[in-house]
Amino acid sequence: MQVKQLTGIALLVAVGSLTGFLSMPLLGARLFPIQHAINVLAAVRFGPVAAVTVAFAVAVLRNALGIGTVLAFPGGMFGALIAGVLYRMSGRVPFAVLGEVLGTGVLGALAAFPLARLVLGRDVLAYTYIIPFTLSSAAGALVATAILRVPALLAAKQEARE
Repeated sequence: MQVKQLTGIALLVAVGSLTGFLSMPLLGARLFPIQHAINVLAAVRFGPVAAVTVAFAVAVLRNALGIGTVLAFPGGMFGALIAGVLYRMSGRVPFAVLGEVLGTGVLGALAAFPLARLVLGRDVLAYTYIIPFTLSSAAGALVATAILRVPALLAAKQEARE
């Protein structure tokens, strides 16, 4: 792995950790759309392994800082993985966005259910987190889409000037 990639990955982990206080509580989870934007950015720029690594590192740091819950692990890592895999297969950002929303909104939400019951002691239903996780991941994925469009817009603007 190159220094440039490691630096980018470290910056995404830092942003995710330092903005963790911007999460919103709902049903014992702390919804964090910034994490989902970071997942899509990491998936597109660095691939699925790095995206999962970033999601895991942010979850560890948020929990260590007391601004996250154990639900941050499935809530971030499934979306990062599916976003990275779909982007790698297609080369298109909309597929990374779809992967983030489905990975977090469905797989991550379902994986959060046993954690909520066993670790947090919450009496929740299996589908409790699907709607909030889907909304959070969709919001973050849309932000990432806008961020990823900026270089193309700047290049088009520069080309129009010439």
